[in-house]
Amino acid sequence: QVQLVESGGGLVQAGGSLRVSCAASGDTFSSYAMGWFRQAPGKNRQFVAGISWSGRITFYADSVKGRFTISRDNDKNTSALEMDSLKPDDTAIYFCAAKRLYSDYDVAHYLEYEYDYWGQGTQVTVSS
Repeated sequence: QVQLVESGGGLVQAGGSLRVSCAASGDTFSSYAMGWFRQAPGKNRQFVAGISWSGRITFYADSVKGRFTISRDNDKNTSALEMDSLKPDDTAIYFCAAKRLYSDYDVAHYLEYEYDYWGQGTQVTVSS
């Protein structure tokens, strides 16, 4: 199984940028599709972005499309979420997640229940 640790959260003003990262260990990183989710206070956790095992396929929630960029580095066992033009509504705990794959089918996943492993989350706060 894989262990995931997020880092890079913090406080940023509206309109600013922030990058959160996820370090994976314990298994072959390229055997996993990766995703980022977030949970705001009093709300359910929601999908933000997903990336396929190769990195060639990405998928975004409409609310972040054009502002956020998901990436991965299979040599460094990391995934990152670059967040630009941040809004106060982006304030949440951000989680990375990993979905174990058993084929070479290269697709990004967006359903929370599909993901097998989760990090502990990192807080992102956007002030107005």
